[in-house]
Amino acid sequence: MASICELHRQLINKERSAVEIATEALDRIDRLEPKLKSFLCVTADRALEQARQVDAQIAAGEEIGPLAGIPIAIKDNMCTEGIPTTCASKILQNFVPPYESTVTQKLQAAGAVILGKTNLDEFAMGSSTENSAYQLTANPWDLERVPGGSSGGSAAAVASEEAVVALGSDTGGSIRQPASFCGVVGMKPTYGLVSRYGLVAYASSLDQIGPFGRTVKDAAILLNAIAGYDPKDATSLNVEIPDYTASLKPHLRPRGKMKVGVIKETFGSGLDPVVEQAVTKAIDVLQSLGAEIQVISCPRFRYGLPTYYIIAPSEASANLARYDGVKYGFRSPDAENLIEMYAKTRAEGFGAEVKRRIMVGTYALSAGYYDAYYLKAQKVRTLIKEDFDRAFTQVEVLVCPTSPTTAFKAGEKTADPLSMYLSDLMTIPVNLAGLPALSIPCGFDEQGLPIGMQLIGKVLGEGRLLEVAHAYEQATSWHIKKPPLK
Repeated sequence: MASICELHRQLINKERSAVEIATEALDRIDRLEPKLKSFLCVTADRALEQARQVDAQIAAGEEIGPLAGIPIAIKDNMCTEGIPTTCASKILQNFVPPYESTVTQKLQAAGAVILGKTNLDEFAMGSSTENSAYQLTANPWDLERVPGGSSGGSAAAVASEEAVVALGSDTGGSIRQPASFCGVVGMKPTYGLVSRYGLVAYASSLDQIGPFGRTVKDAAILLNAIAGYDPKDATSLNVEIPDYTASLKPHLRPRGKMKVGVIKETFGSGLDPVVEQAVTKAIDVLQSLGAEIQVISCPRFRYGLPTYYIIAPSEASANLARYDGVKYGFRSPDAENLIEMYAKTRAEGFGAEVKRRIMVGTYALSAGYYDAYYLKAQKVRTLIKEDFDRAFTQVEVLVCPTSPTTAFKAGEKTADPLSMYLSDLMTIPVNLAGLPALSIPCGFDEQGLPIGMQLIGKVLGEGRLLEVAHAYEQATSWHIKKPPLK
């Protein structure tokens, strides 16, 4: 399927209709889903109706925006009025929201054609999409491997061309890590740049919605549509939103004017040598484009993982307390009294990983342990942010691998949660500091699996990130390679 710009050109020149484009996407979903399982819900009738509305606008001579008629997929933890929103959890299996999330409302206003809701790790807790209560999504590059998580369904849908672009959410790397595993572009914006209203909360101080695309420009166009202040979200930033596509040039600024820092703590022990080699070559490409490369130390970077796994489960413990069988969602039918109903509902409705994180978070917040765990973790979070602040006094963009490895086989790490958590080693510190970051394809391993390079920017530095990523993309050919799907 073509890029957003190419499809837009075809639409305004009346070479193709929006209905034809939507039908092509839906047909591809029908063919691939039996093995890929990216989608939990496909809204074909609604998508075709949205496409017909775009065609009517074009026929009437009205001007349409760049996203009008573009097929898009939505991660199933963003509320969609009249469409099930399950968070891939049994406890929300019959939940149909009575309201629309801000991001999906913006997309509908832009004329986007929403194809359906994509699979994820239950309540966005996981790094492989294996924690879904409903199905296991496959990686389009190798159906025996995971697509990453928690936004694995969205990443797989874009990589396999079931959708042109998609939305995911990123709490500790849940957009960037699956983007790396699936060989697409995935961006986590500055915390507060995109409204979280209607996003089902996992860890409220970390969650952020962001775009997936096969190219940097597609991701930038989608970010243009969803970014902006929202009075419904108390954490939303009231700042002017630039046109992110204006930053995209085929070259960097004059030689030496763009300073890029390589985080030295992200290389060496624990990093797959093939990944290290690919990212190192990518850094060499940036240097050849005119970037001034510096080695930067962020000494507290390594503490991101343990810090995250205190803060995120603590916030999850509080956020998931509302799922008690009383207000909405699943309720155990076998309870004889209220307390038993609470206990059985949560025991039967939540999966193992969600229960694990609730217990860790509840313990960390309990009397006698709050200061020792949660409060200390918040202090370390501040130190991690200070490391980034210090680094950005020397450079404009930081670079490191997105994930320590390429995609692993399904079932390979499910028995070892700590090994699974290490998949987010490189991405978590960014969320703790509230910074923007993106993953861009930079190579393949010997099995033909994609490798991602992570670019990290200053607060509200999305434009600079996209500039560097686009210049790299134009100088390489990784983004035009496609998975070997029949």
